[in-house]
Formats: sequence, C-alpha cells, structure tokens
Amino acid sequence: MKNNILSCEFNIDTACIEVKLTDGSMVSIDCIAVENEYANNMYETSELDYLIYNEPTSYVRLLLSGKMEEYLRNNTDYTPLSDMR
Repeated sequence: MKNNILSCEFNIDTACIEVKLTDGSMVSIDCIAVENEYANNMYETSELDYLIYNEPTSYVRLLLSGKMEEYLRNNTDYTPLSDMR
C-alpha cells in the first residue's frame, strides 16, 4: 500500500490524515492514536506534529513501513531534566 499513495492531506477537523490510493480507495489515519502509540515525550510529539502538518506523505510512509519508532529515536533529541542537573 505504501507505494500506491496518490495523495495525503491532514484534516484538522477529524485529526486524521486522509490518504488517497491509486486504486481510488481512501484510508483515514487517526493521528491522535498514532501519537499515543509512538510518542513518549513532548519532543517526539512535536516531531510527529511537524510531519503531520508539513510532510503528511512521509508520515504515512513511516507508519506503513513500521519505521516510526526508529525515525523518532534518530530524529529527536531528548534529555530528561533530571539528567541536566
């Protein structure tokens, strides 16, 4: 399915990315559910929000490929406050 993506658009009213596929079908991805599953801190949530608003196709491809956790691990810089003291 990830190679069959025709377009992706975030619908702010439903908090979902609506994915149109080349076969004419549509899939709606609940972004809140994805954040609840993958984001462990505000930095990861912020990174997911950036993708949702600016690169929804990349967001969908990461999710469908199963590489969301790896992406967040490699692209967020998180230092707990307790480690900064």
